Amino acid sequence: MLLALAGSLLGLTLYAQQRGRGDAAVAEPFRGVAAGGKIETGLFPIQSTGVSTQPAVDAANALLASLTDQQKARTTFPVDDSEWRKWDNRHSSKRQGVGFDEMSEAQRENAFALMRASLSAKGLKLSQDIMKLNGTLAELANNFDEYGQWLYWITIMGDPSTTEPWGWQIDGHHLVINYFVLGDQVVMSPVFVGSEPVHATSGKFKGTIILQDEQNAGLRFAQSLDDQQRAAAVLSSVKDGNNALAQAYEDNLDLDYAGLPGSKLSDAQQTQLLDLIHHYVGNMNEGHAKIRMEEVAQHLDRTYFAWVGDMSDDGVFYYRIHSPVVLIEFDHERRVAPFRTSAPTRDHIHAVIRTPNGNDYGKDLLRQHIEEHHGHDHKHPH
Repeated sequence: MLLALAGSLLGLTLYAQQRGRGDAAVAEPFRGVAAGGKIETGLFPIQSTGVSTQPAVDAANALLASLTDQQKARTTFPVDDSEWRKWDNRHSSKRQGVGFDEMSEAQRENAFALMRASLSAKGLKLSQDIMKLNGTLAELANNFDEYGQWLYWITIMGDPSTTEPWGWQIDGHHLVINYFVLGDQVVMSPVFVGSEPVHATSGKFKGTIILQDEQNAGLRFAQSLDDQQRAAAVLSSVKDGNNALAQAYEDNLDLDYAGLPGSKLSDAQQTQLLDLIHHYVGNMNEGHAKIRMEEVAQHLDRTYFAWVGDMSDDGVFYYRIHSPVVLIEFDHERRVAPFRTSAPTRDHIHAVIRTPNGNDYGKDLLRQHIEEHHGHDHKHPH
């Protein structure tokens, strides 16, 4: 009992420290993920994609129209608000916005309609399955205050529009999506997806399982490398902890390129790497995913693949894909709830996708838009 209490107090202390660091990180001016401590410029021009964002605009307006005045006041923020940066993939953070737990059935359907209009069928299913698995975790831990299917919150930044910048965010345990829109351009990052457990073997959501394609395709790609490529890609063959670096409050992460560059891959391996990246990018709707993959492909020679851990068929591992325009991390993590493990396991997965060099949350597009349309007297977005 005393040990449990001590562990619980330690957990609270650590959480308070993280939360404090989170507040401090959000207060820092936004820079973006940088290699060599320097932002590479000119990577994200404002341009027309030819892929309409009208469905997302209509869905966002329908959701807003269905909220009470009090809910709407909690849910809407200016487009350059620091609310974007306050997301947290852990479960005990204070969330902003309107929660699925307080929504009526009609409001909930409107919230899912906004996700449906913005995401692919795969992306929507993944999001809903993560929510279900958080319900499974509540059952396993017998803790419905901290975990649950509906403990997710939505905020909307700016006024939904096909010409002016705006966006939306879903925030909760193991599911975070930031979705920025400017005209018919979309930036969907940072995105955090994960779960513990990854597979519901009992309870209300028995059979729900996620992130197996991301896990298996990553492993297959690593196994395709020859000895020389492997020597470059493997940062460590030992994985004894958590390795993800680009999670909550890491908007200004310094991360140098490491591992095996795309220029050292065969044509078949380059295709395989692009397919692996598409497992993540393909969570946004098909039209915008295609545009995003074209952007990724332009930088394929400078796309680095790095690996930590075991390459056997049932191994635990971490891998990272990092280029000037995309950062993806996949990590097998230690168990936290309903019990803790000291070693990482396939039962707890974190994955994150970011847009380095200042365009997470579409901030580089927003900066250009403000400079172009509102002159330099407009306050700089943070």
